Amino acid sequence: METNIAANIDKVRQRIAATAARCNRSPDSIKLLAVSKTFSSSAVEQVINAGVTAFGENYIQEAKEKISAIKKRVEWHMIGHLQTNKAKYAVNLFEYIHSVDRLELAQEINKRAGLINRKINILIEINISGEKTKFGITPSHAVGLIKEISVLENLYIKGLMMMAPYSENPENSRPFFAELRNLQQNIINEGIPGIQMANLSMGMTDDFEVAIEEGATIVRIGRAIFGERK
Repeated sequence: METNIAANIDKVRQRIAATAARCNRSPDSIKLLAVSKTFSSSAVEQVINAGVTAFGENYIQEAKEKISAIKKRVEWHMIGHLQTNKAKYAVNLFEYIHSVDRLELAQEINKRAGLINRKINILIEINISGEKTKFGITPSHAVGLIKEISVLENLYIKGLMMMAPYSENPENSRPFFAELRNLQQNIINEGIPGIQMANLSMGMTDDFEVAIEEGATIVRIGRAIFGERK
């Protein structure tokens, strides 16, 4: 059965609005990031036509092909692990890079962005759960890393990103989301010059409502929009 993308987006927006209302937030404070990895350019066009303006991709080559095929102006976010040697491509493709988790990568993004006279928005990826299968810096090292990155002139640190451990129960993600929010506040309290901690990128199809309740400003939704990946 063909996926009705426009109807799916409407349902997701309704769920975002209802959750925002429950916790006295404006739905406009929550960015819907459509995770378009593995889906075709034509599927992305349908999502754009339904009013979504921000897309998340995991792989440089796939993103490059898709972005070149889609002529409409939308915002592209790199949400997958980024190898340092791919930074030179990422700075040409993305407005946001969510997966910065080490100084070496930040320095390379900064250098490559400077060569093309761009400023790149980044989020610091935090491994809240401590899972060895996940990327991200540990919470205890986050402040130190952010202080080191804060002096890089072509990067804007806009917040934090995380992935909760997989669970069939969305409530199991809540303590991890709450911990990221607490870390955000701790970083704000440090008063690091030039650092904005406005964004928390957390929550996906199975748990984004809990993430919103815990302060998410960017929710990364794939399956609830596009349907199951082939």
